[in-house]
Amino acid sequence: MILVRLINFLRDRLRLVIRLCLGLLALLVVIDLLPFLVDKHHAHTGFEKLPGFWALFGFGGCVLIIVASKAFGKAGIMQREDYYDE
Repeated sequence: MILVRLINFLRDRLRLVIRLCLGLLALLVVIDLLPFLVDKHHAHTGFEKLPGFWALFGFGGCVLIIVASKAFGKAGIMQREDYYDE
């Protein structure tokens, strides 16, 4: 029940949640810009040397997972709510 209340609480404040997530992403990019906090000397590729690459890579990966899961759901994995009532 606590989890349901938490989900409803966050759903009611969706704009705030989105702003907090974007703020956290921006903070990670800023932290990545500071040379004394993140050592990029041993980066394997040129992309890893870009500021905020891993923060943006993780964000893009999450978006891709969400879009793919919705596509799989609409492709037939999801069932009607009254599926067992027949």
